[in-house]
Amino acid sequence: MTGRSTGEPTVGVVVITMGDREPELHALLESVAAQEGDPATVVVLGQGVKLADLPGGAAAVDLPGNLGIPGGRNAGVQWLREHGGVDIVVVLDDDGLLPRADTLRLVRGAFAENPRLGVISFRIVDEEGRTQRRHVPRLGGADPESSGEVTTYLGGAHAIRMSVINQVGDFPASFFYAHEETDFAWRALDAGWEIHYRADLLLRHPRTEASRHAVYYHNTGRNRVWLAKRHLPAVLVPVYLATWAAYTLVQRPPLAGLKEWWAGFFEGVRVPCPPRRPIQWRTVWRMTRLGRPPVI
Repeated sequence: MTGRSTGEPTVGVVVITMGDREPELHALLESVAAQEGDPATVVVLGQGVKLADLPGGAAAVDLPGNLGIPGGRNAGVQWLREHGGVDIVVVLDDDGLLPRADTLRLVRGAFAENPRLGVISFRIVDEEGRTQRRHVPRLGGADPESSGEVTTYLGGAHAIRMSVINQVGDFPASFFYAHEETDFAWRALDAGWEIHYRADLLLRHPRTEASRHAVYYHNTGRNRVWLAKRHLPAVLVPVYLATWAAYTLVQRPPLAGLKEWWAGFFEGVRVPCPPRRPIQWRTVWRMTRLGRPPVI
């Protein structure tokens, strides 16, 4: 598919919402509508809520319930497929904002220039222009202002080539929340695609902590196990899980959070999450060369 007037790749924007951030959502949609070049096709999905009229020509889709983050985004991707399709899917948090008008133009250009580029991770900055460590997809949150190839991406601010989704499959809906990006990233890397972090593509987002979500500790523990069981060569599964268990203990979460983490961990061990499709050893080596072997 080509751009509507320029021949550039077409862009669709997916936003999921619980309906409790209407001013922030409207500001986000206005920033998307203000982007340079051909307008993006925008769909907002209400997770079990009825959406009011939206600015910027965005389509509103009321989902029957809360499908979780990956499930909601899958619904958005399917909506784009059914309404003409796009070349690039951009996913943005409903309380984010694009502060620059050239962001989508730069996204189009990056995908057009590099046919092996599968995913772009934006840089998330807070109200003071700072990037939290957890928002840099590198070990240790190193150098948020440096762009480069990485092994994962940020769920609330990224762009994916639609053909990559078609090839490797949807986001893992059963995860509901936490690590769905890593699951998709490993599948994309194993299929030979590149993931780039772009420090010049900004999403302004309030400074928050991941632990604010009620299911954070439980789902983090469970989904780490599912991630390993689904995608790692068998010999690496216990290494990966032992590493993350040790890391969690070192972080000294509150007692209630630690109990939830272990409950989720053992649920992941007990409950299957098919399919199991281990990544190739060449992918393990590639991730290691990029600075993040899949045991950390």
